[in-house]
Parts: sequence; structure tokens; C-alpha cells
Amino acid sequence: MNRMVLKNKLGFALFLLMLASCRKEQNHENTAPTPYTISIPSYFPTILNIPADNPLTVEGIRLGRYLFYDGRLSGRTDSLMSCYTCHIQSNAFECGLYNPEYPEGHPHGLTGILTPHTMLPLINLVWNSNGYLWNGKIYPSNPAQGSRNIEDVVSMAILAPHEFNGNIEKTVAMIRSIPLYPPMFKAAFGTEEITIDRISKAIAQFIRTLISADSRFDRYLRGELQLTPPELNGYVLFTTEQGGDCFHCHGGEGNPLFTTNLFYNNGKDTCFSGPCEDTRDRFHVTGNISDIGAYRAPTLRNIEFTAPYMHDGRYKTLDEVLHFYNEGVKNTPYTNSLMHHAANGGVRLTASQLNDIKAFLFTLSDEGFITNPAFSKPDDPRLP
Repeated sequence: MNRMVLKNKLGFALFLLMLASCRKEQNHENTAPTPYTISIPSYFPTILNIPADNPLTVEGIRLGRYLFYDGRLSGRTDSLMSCYTCHIQSNAFECGLYNPEYPEGHPHGLTGILTPHTMLPLINLVWNSNGYLWNGKIYPSNPAQGSRNIEDVVSMAILAPHEFNGNIEKTVAMIRSIPLYPPMFKAAFGTEEITIDRISKAIAQFIRTLISADSRFDRYLRGELQLTPPELNGYVLFTTEQGGDCFHCHGGEGNPLFTTNLFYNNGKDTCFSGPCEDTRDRFHVTGNISDIGAYRAPTLRNIEFTAPYMHDGRYKTLDEVLHFYNEGVKNTPYTNSLMHHAANGGVRLTASQLNDIKAFLFTLSDEGFITNPAFSKPDDPRLP
């Protein structure tokens, strides 16, 4: 009798262990992705561009980081191309001026066709709700096109002849065929299903974490260091209309993004039709005559690393840019009214004042951003 009781007790205990194991396995199967919350830096805006259908998660960001650096995203194994092929971390996630693959800092895709415009760096895009690309064609709340966001830029890059020149079906099939990815998609999205929508969402999640907020200027604002007299004078000139008059388009005090993310004709040209017409300016998105020859005001953060400058890369150095704004501005019917000194050809500062503005711009360099291991290629031999 005692043996029977003991046997029953052992059997019941074994049943409980098996039940607990099943529950544990079931709970593991149903584990939801881990929410990821962006820690908003001091003085930064609190409104973030994170779509409701693509919240940030630890697993989604990790997957997006892998995909961002995987050359098989091209859908090929003979011609690898990834987001990182052009968006290089050491150049603040653009291709850079001295990259031997891209002469003059102008990138091209697998076909060798040059991109219509030079690159915009991937910096602090989680605060941009005013559209992407130089002309803002991809716009989060564009009624004519529906809500479009960073996610749409990913699929556009795969298809564009001057970028991947790829095929959505081939890209999806390639990622599905790599054993690394189904478990990662399951961790990020709940199932192993791999679609272009999920690929785009994961990469967009990773891109939204590319935050630059620890330059010398940021540390100055936080009271951690003091800027030099030339840097401080450059900051004053940057933020005053009678100085460099830079702040209207590029922010400054009260706008640590150093861009409004808006579009301006800054007086570079006088011809906008015929052979001079650029069908990719802001006007060809909005149809608004005041947008003729207008392009995005890019962030000035990490400007030291993001040459060449302007939408067409016409200026290779910051000195060239500063001299343009000083004495080379063209006053046309389309030049933006915020270019207050256009009638005089520019702001007309002294050489010393221009050097001070340049010194200030260098305080916006964030070495931690361009070396942050969380943004770099994963150290994983499974990546090509």
C-alpha cells in the first residue's frame, strides 16, 4: 500500500514538472517583443515620429541592425549591397567625400547610375515628421500618397535603379533563405513570416535609434564644459540676423536638431527651367511656385563628416559653403524670404567672423555617434 502511495505521489510530481515545463515552453512561444523607449536627450523635442503600427522593440531594432548591414538585402549573392554600402557610420551615415567607391562624394547603386542628388545623413530622423529625401517626397502625412515614412524609403531604395536596382520578391526570398533570420523575425514580430513590410519596419526601427546628442555643444548646454571664445562668438553669429543669420533654417538655441526639416531656395542658382530644371526639387512635389529650387535644410550636426554639401554636392568644404553664404547668394524671385541678406549677395562678414562660425560648427561633431558600437555592424560571422 505504501509503495502504491509513493508511486502515485512520484507520478503526480512528474506530471506537475511536465505541466510546468509545457507552460514555460508555451509562455516562451508567446513572449512579446520587449518595448524599447528612447531616452530623449536634454533640450530635445519630445514628439517622436514612431508610427503606431511599428513601435520600437529591442528585438525589432536588433533585426533592423542586422538587415541594415546585410549585403544580401539586394536579393543577390553575386552583387551585394546593403544600406551601409552608402550610409557609412564614420561619415555620420552618408558616403563621405573621400570614399574611393564614390568619387566626389556622389553615391551610385549596383548599376553604376549616380543618385540624382547627394546623400543626406541618417541623424536624429526620429524627430523628423516633415518628410524625407531632399524634396520631402516621402511624407508621413501626405494626403495624396497616404501616410508614408522611413519604412517606405527602405522599399524605394531596393527598387531604385540608382540604388539596389532590385526586386521586392527576390529580396524577400533571399532573406527567407538565410537560416539566421526566421528566428529573429519571430522574436521581433511574433512569427517567422518574412515580408517586405516587416523588413522595412525593422530597418526603420534601427534607423530611428541613430541619435546624435553628445557633441561638445551638447555638453556645453548641459554645463559640462565651456566653449572657447571663438566658438562662443561663432554661436552668437550663427543665431543673430545681423551675424551669419543661419538659425532660421538650421535652428540653434531652442532647436538642438540644427534643422527645421523644412525646404528652402537658399539662393544658389538663377536658372530653374529648360536645361536648368531639376524635376526633383520641392516644387515638383508640392506644385507651389514658391518651392521652385527649394531643398531640405539638412541638419548641421556632424557637418564636419558629411561633405560634400548642398543637394548636388557642389561644395566640397565648409569654407566654400561659408563663402557662398557670405558673398555668393543669388537674389531671385524664388530665393526664400528668410535669406535676409540676398540683396547684398550674402551676410558680408569678415574672415575672422567666418572662422568663428566654422569653429562653432565643429562643436557639433559627435565622435561618440560615429563610433557607437550599438550602431555598427554586428560582430557576427553569419553576416557577409
